[in-house]
Amino acid sequence: MTCERIDPPELSPPAGFCHAVVATGSRVVFLAGQTALDGDGKVTGETLPEQFARALDNLLTALRAAGGTPSDLARVTVYATDVAAYRRHARELGRIWREAAGRQYPAMAVVEVVRLWDEQAMVELDGFAVLS
Repeated sequence: MTCERIDPPELSPPAGFCHAVVATGSRVVFLAGQTALDGDGKVTGETLPEQFARALDNLLTALRAAGGTPSDLARVTVYATDVAAYRRHARELGRIWREAAGRQYPAMAVVEVVRLWDEQAMVELDGFAVLS
């Protein structure tokens, strides 16, 4: 699988995401939304960064179980219950992303939602990956 990341010079320079990803491969993995649930189905983490780290870990665990790696991610959507808080923690969230998934960013979007399935959840991540 190859993921060609494209950031046209006419667009604002991306920080923590890629404007476009051209993925070539033979297997598409759709990743369900992941929150900060532990193995017992309980939301963990009192802060947005703690919950983001767990949700990302859960997403990457599902991806690895399907045979993928973080560099195979073509698209990730982040659903946050408070985008202002997400922006305040952006630097820390970026560090968490880089430590867990590296610097090959997928195409991404952050969407504010009223609430998530689990009332205690502050953030949810879903996405898809293309594997060879």
